[in-house]
Amino acid sequence: MSEGKFKEQGDRQLAEATLELMGAIEEGCDVSQRSLAQRMGVALGLTNALIKRSVKKGLLKVKEAPARRFAYYMTPKGFQEKTRLTAEYLTTSLDFFRTARGQYAEAITYCVNRGWTRIAFYGASELAEIAVLAAHEVELHPVAIVAPGRNIAAVGGCPVVGSLKDLEDVDAVIITDAQAPQSIFEALSKAISYERIVTPDLLHVSRGPSGIEGGEEAT
Repeated sequence: MSEGKFKEQGDRQLAEATLELMGAIEEGCDVSQRSLAQRMGVALGLTNALIKRSVKKGLLKVKEAPARRFAYYMTPKGFQEKTRLTAEYLTTSLDFFRTARGQYAEAITYCVNRGWTRIAFYGASELAEIAVLAAHEVELHPVAIVAPGRNIAAVGGCPVVGSLKDLEDVDAVIITDAQAPQSIFEALSKAISYERIVTPDLLHVSRGPSGIEGGEEAT
């Protein structure tokens, strides 16, 4: 992934976190940073950094409240920024969904054209949900979604298992994990044939000179 792509991804995550912070504060201003962090599902340090950044930009005001708490208020500039971020988030989210659905539809069609019908997805992220939808559009039902350490039964109606070893006779694996696709690809390539691991372009997985040659059977 290029440096520009890293920045684009970082900017999107920052915008989403800021939007979540503003939404939480708008619902209740007299809260602790710890409760805000829990509500947002992020680390306390990140919450503190987001608040400081928002105050510095004039989006929030902070007033001391009883019991060593603080009251956070959105400024007029903050309300304007929240409206802008909401519109931006909806636009980028829709664009992302369309891109992901298209690429996973292509990945599934690629497999089907090769007679690979027993397909598993690897990663129980939002990408897995999109991939399941794309599979249903071509009337293909994935065998399962592999998600180590995830204590969930299913995603989009597709069963979730903890390991690829829990499955039998899988023709191909399509990666649906956006957090660590490269390391997953490299780990999978040691267990199954290299060309049967499908990686949509949006994951930016390098299939090249990392010691794995195209078409080589994994050991």
